[in-house]
Amino acid sequence: MNHNASSAEIISGSSDALASTPAFSPLYQQIKDLILQGLQSGEWKPGEVIPSEIELAARFRVSQGTVRKAIDALAGDHLLVRRQGKGTFVATHAEHHVQYRFLKLQPDNGDLNSEGPAQREIVDCKRLRATAEVARALALRAGDAVLQVRRVLSFSGAATILEDLWLPGGPFKGLTADRLTEYHGPMYALFETEFGVRMVRAEEKIRAVLPDPSQCQLLQVTPGTPLLSVERVAYTYNDTPMELRRGLYRTDTHHYHNKLS
Repeated sequence: MNHNASSAEIISGSSDALASTPAFSPLYQQIKDLILQGLQSGEWKPGEVIPSEIELAARFRVSQGTVRKAIDALAGDHLLVRRQGKGTFVATHAEHHVQYRFLKLQPDNGDLNSEGPAQREIVDCKRLRATAEVARALALRAGDAVLQVRRVLSFSGAATILEDLWLPGGPFKGLTADRLTEYHGPMYALFETEFGVRMVRAEEKIRAVLPDPSQCQLLQVTPGTPLLSVERVAYTYNDTPMELRRGLYRTDTHHYHNKLS
């Protein structure tokens, strides 16, 4: 097949999932979309190896170079991970270098390993009805069931982050405070392995705030202590929102660090 093949030609013998894809979409983008659909459907799960470039090229009837470009794009989106000599794997939040992809708070000394993993305390975990604001963020209807979690993250014994999370009730049915407490890996890895929800991207809003009395108590700060408020909406595949998270960060020994490119 040549690189100017139409969507219909690609679909033949592989999938009809591109029926709505415009013909002017670059070929590698069409292949990227097909691979992404395999990830969405669970054909290849987090941590699993995907077929080789040669196998995918034969499956989709395109050149190996086109498949390579599609995989490069997915790797750039942190959805796939290349491992030299082993193949290409579905990215997972269980991997060490991915665990803190969405946590941008770092110690002032710059050494991420100096304080070890965060100590986590689940303060509350309850099911309730979504307010209009939470429903809007999660693309739900007001009154739909959501799970609200409050937890404190401590580093070197000092309470540093207070987080409130809202999760849609349906996908996270069965999630309890006990399960969150028992699980010692990253929360997003738990979502992957037990609920089939992988967070692939997030959007954040950041502002400076002062804590209320209950927040002062949980973070062990005074009412006049400035905190960094980070509100995040995390999305799974197909831009579906799966989490609203509001974090309050102490920045007396830590700072928010982000790389822009």
